[in-house]
Amino acid sequence: MPKLRVGVLASGRGSNLQSLIEQTLKGLIDAEIVLVASNKADAHALERARQVGIATCVIDHRSFASREDFDRAMVAALREAGVELVVLAGFMRLLSPVFIEAFPQAIMNIHPSLLPAFPGLDVQRKALEYGARFSGCTVHFVDGGLDTGPIIIQAVVPILENDTQDTLAARILAQEHRIYPRAVQLFAEGRLRVEGRRVRILPPADPDEAVLFNPAVD
Repeated sequence: MPKLRVGVLASGRGSNLQSLIEQTLKGLIDAEIVLVASNKADAHALERARQVGIATCVIDHRSFASREDFDRAMVAALREAGVELVVLAGFMRLLSPVFIEAFPQAIMNIHPSLLPAFPGLDVQRKALEYGARFSGCTVHFVDGGLDTGPIIIQAVVPILENDTQDTLAARILAQEHRIYPRAVQLFAEGRLRVEGRRVRILPPADPDEAVLFNPAVD
């Protein structure tokens, strides 16, 4: 059975990309990362991809007159690579309808909070200032809003009395590296079904392959 062809978009260091690379190379995800694309030529994520022989491309958003024109160029690069699932890994651009309609219910993002709480930026600071007892991370499908798409998986991280933005972010990031590959694998298995605001995780075709996913346990 052919592996799911994944394209990753990243603008920065690409730590979630690294987690996906490692899981695919170990054969723990039935997927192949066929392209890593960025809007920034100096994004470290590109170097992570090159080190393992994954194709890369840079499309500078500043070279385009509109967000839609930039998105059309990105979509063209992804389609040329035969991408079936687009994974956002620290991609610091809002996607226009042009992009979203090109990959319906096949664009994933990960956000470092328990959505719908604290969308957008500076989420650890917001959680600490609000006095929240728990934070975490969310993998969701991308829609036209800011961090508003249907939720696939979440992992909960307690907020400790002495937490800073940095310590909380580090513990959340560790959980991101767990649940993002899991979400990609569920997509590869055809087990995600969007029903309105909900994402149903279907049982595996072979019940003997069922695994309870607990992001707090190895």
